[in-house]
Amino acid sequence: MTPKDSKAHEKPEGPGGEENGGPPSLGLAERITGALVGAAVGDALGGPVEGYSPDQIAERHGGRVHGIVGPWHGDAWRTARPIAPYHKGDGHVTDDTLMTHALVRVYDRVRDHLDAYAIADHLVPDLMTNPRWIPELEAEALPLHRVFLAEKWLVARLAHGHNDPREAGVGNIVNCGAAMYMAPVGLVNAGNPAAAYAEALDVAGAHQSSYGREAAGVFAAAVAAATAPGATPDSVVAAALSLAKDGTRTAVEAVCDVARGHSDFESALRPLRAAVAPYDTVGPDYRAPSLAARRPSRLHSVEELPIALGMVVVAGGDYRHAVLGSVNYGRDCDSIATMAGAVAGALGSPVPEDWSKEVAEASRLDLWRPARTLTEVTREIFARDVRRRRAHEEAFTALGGDPCSD
Repeated sequence: MTPKDSKAHEKPEGPGGEENGGPPSLGLAERITGALVGAAVGDALGGPVEGYSPDQIAERHGGRVHGIVGPWHGDAWRTARPIAPYHKGDGHVTDDTLMTHALVRVYDRVRDHLDAYAIADHLVPDLMTNPRWIPELEAEALPLHRVFLAEKWLVARLAHGHNDPREAGVGNIVNCGAAMYMAPVGLVNAGNPAAAYAEALDVAGAHQSSYGREAAGVFAAAVAAATAPGATPDSVVAAALSLAKDGTRTAVEAVCDVARGHSDFESALRPLRAAVAPYDTVGPDYRAPSLAARRPSRLHSVEELPIALGMVVVAGGDYRHAVLGSVNYGRDCDSIATMAGAVAGALGSPVPEDWSKEVAEASRLDLWRPARTLTEVTREIFARDVRRRRAHEEAFTALGGDPCSD
């Protein structure tokens, strides 16, 4: 390990004000860009080591991962199981980013807040009928052919089963499949975690139930909280805990309490896993889930969201440190790094330019275009919200309520 690498896990100064090493203030466009680009880069870094343990990752790579790496099986990725036929690594984004960008396209089409019906009316047809470049397949294909079974559920239940979109998530594998692409919901509701939580729960009802749906709401709330001027990792966690319910709340609280005792991800890897283990249904062997795995429960939580928030706390909000901690944690680390990257990016910690450029080039995707689109749509939605709020105030005043102040 080089001297530079030996310090890669140390926590640098994070965002939250000029005195803490971060920018004094960032506008909406910068925070949306940081969140979406940050999520995609985290996804790409985590993809090639997904499903493995920290020890396996260190053995495979001769130490901790400190940036973009190649496929786990090298040139044999096309046929090696269980990875084939996906080219995970070399800066390729996975389905987390494909779904996030798909949701941005829905916002671009609807240009207003979304609900479960928007998923049925717009997201599902997009997955089914519009071929797009799929980096892991190195080909143009329907996104439906890349997404996991829990996402294919959307098509089975909504396009073919014609279920009520608000209830279509019931019966699906309970996992982080809906949460992993909810950053746009948090960004559209920038600075308003409660609104982000409510909208994400509605949207995710088409996809997930139980703690999988809850994770989607809490992740969106965390992203919304991270966009607020002066936000810190602690304020983000506080906002998440103020809204989270049942096992999701206790898991986030337990993991973040442990995270506050660490300032580098190396020392935090095992303690964070131990903290989330009582709430995680998958069990110790990620590739051999327990019989109780991914079933509905009020006592449990997905693993990815608490760990992502915990890594942001460990890192003090620093993007590089939070994402590398998430990647080296292993297990479902592409989704963990996606979530940690979105929160850290929304806080204002810069995404390393060399990483973002390499991921964009390798994935053959414009990572910045979805951010520009969502910024424009978010401003339109806010203006529409203001008009709706004014109309409500006028109606309430006409009914004899106290007039609102200007």
